[in-house]
Amino acid sequence: MDKVNIKINGMSVSVTAGSTILEAAREVGIDIPTLCYMKEMNEIGACRMCVVEVKGARSLVAACVYPVNEGMEIVTNSPKVLQSRKTTLELLLSTHDRNCLSCSRSGKCEFQTLCRELGVEDAAAYDGEKPVYELDETKWLVRDNNKCVLCRRCVAACNDQYVGVIGANGRGIDTHIGCAFEKPLGEVSCIACGQCIVNCPVGALKEKSYTDEVFEAIADPEKVVVVQTAPAVRAGLGEEFGYEMGTNVEGKMVAALRRLGFDKVFDTDFGADLTIMEEAHEFIDRVSNGGTLPMITSCSPGWVKFCEHYYPQLTDHLSTCKSPQNMFGAIVKSYWAEKAGVDPHNIVSVSIMPCTAKKFEITRDDENGAGEDLPDVDYSLTTRELATMIEKVGLNFRNLPDEEFDNPLGEDTGAAVIFGATGGVMEAALRTAADVLEGKSVENVDYKEVRGTEGIKEATYNIAGMDVKVAVASGAKNAAILMDKLAKGEADYHFIEIMGCPGGCVNGGGQPIIPARVKNFTDYKAIRASALYKADEAATLRKSHENPEIIKLYNEFLEKPNSHKAHQLLHTSYVARGKYKD
Repeated sequence: MDKVNIKINGMSVSVTAGSTILEAAREVGIDIPTLCYMKEMNEIGACRMCVVEVKGARSLVAACVYPVNEGMEIVTNSPKVLQSRKTTLELLLSTHDRNCLSCSRSGKCEFQTLCRELGVEDAAAYDGEKPVYELDETKWLVRDNNKCVLCRRCVAACNDQYVGVIGANGRGIDTHIGCAFEKPLGEVSCIACGQCIVNCPVGALKEKSYTDEVFEAIADPEKVVVVQTAPAVRAGLGEEFGYEMGTNVEGKMVAALRRLGFDKVFDTDFGADLTIMEEAHEFIDRVSNGGTLPMITSCSPGWVKFCEHYYPQLTDHLSTCKSPQNMFGAIVKSYWAEKAGVDPHNIVSVSIMPCTAKKFEITRDDENGAGEDLPDVDYSLTTRELATMIEKVGLNFRNLPDEEFDNPLGEDTGAAVIFGATGGVMEAALRTAADVLEGKSVENVDYKEVRGTEGIKEATYNIAGMDVKVAVASGAKNAAILMDKLAKGEADYHFIEIMGCPGGCVNGGGQPIIPARVKNFTDYKAIRASALYKADEAATLRKSHENPEIIKLYNEFLEKPNSHKAHQLLHTSYVARGKYKD
């Protein structure tokens, strides 16, 4: 790798050629603050927080976009630089809602951290009249423009998702982030992915919280409150309590949920194994009987909503399977309720998901398989909401014992744990499809070509004498690339997995917030995913169809995959959605 020689703060260093001042400084251990910058997503040099002095330059330059060159002399911490950054923060603070104690991001706010580091206590010199904005609430998120610092990271994230329903509206002091024609987010083609939330540096965007409703249900002696947790939650929750990124905290998570008062603590892995049983057999049926190909997975509700909005003519390629969350919910209110002797109307079904789109998914019209008046899932909470609940009741998470999920819908799993990583659904489905088509247990269960955090991955596997061509995409932008190929008749795949969030569920919109100074320089998606692959490697059972509780469920209740009863409970339908609501 080529190097250039420069001076930073009087120190001679050799850094990577072609890097920006921000990257070069980081390379030698100097952290230059940023606010608007997100690597490869929002490199616009607009906020001026990262300004530095460069010898020979007429003014301060933005380190995030200014490239280094041989012999450059840079000062990152001069009085002029520090005062410029402080003034920038004071100007932003003058129009900012300062009710920090009531803000969901207090203590984890990048703007708050910068103000503390640079000694900004007030903005009295710049205070004046400022616009007041009403909250924009949907079923999945809340936008509060009174807290917005106009960094445009949410806009960049939405554009990066190939959705682009938000942007800067107005001019001057009236500039604010909004949708076209000032429509509410719930009336445009937002896909509920939450990537705007996890990229926001302040509390201007947050998930729509339902923790109060869940606490109320737990306190109701007439209710049986059942909770399920998705695979990616155990790989992210620990970050909220000081654990190293990529730590699997499954045992303590289960213990915390019991102490919160949930009557049963189940693992969504069971629902994921069930999804594979239905999805793999649906794929086999389509291949064998001339069904619509390629078949595309339907586990990601953000992706499904994206398809309904932007590619409605291609929804027949979607698997009809519900997501693991809703399959599990339907089984809880039918099979489990019957075995436990509980009236399903008294069950409150709660899910803990790494995803904000799951909040939208549970409101879909065809997500009530256990009965017309029985939604599969009553409340879907994010990983962050679970952390808030744990903190609220005073649980010392790190000191909790490691406990196991409740059975029969918990501990024994097959391939489900890898669902949280991009490529995981594909790999799990292939493990089952290969065994069914080959008519024997195939020894190799690792389909490593579909692993990794690349946006699009392709592979061909010979199964039962047939070359099965597969593709995996994560992030709606990459989904659009595959869908455009499909629309043009150029996608010669048999099976496609698509996840709405880049990197899959480990990077879902409901996961713990990672500050930009970490996010820009860490492969956090791969680190979180590694926790799931380690769990898979350590598992005794690594195929969904070998899960003994899944086998029992079909023998006692569902009969066989894709049976009439299975379709009633576990499958769904799709609708064409417009770009805007009239």
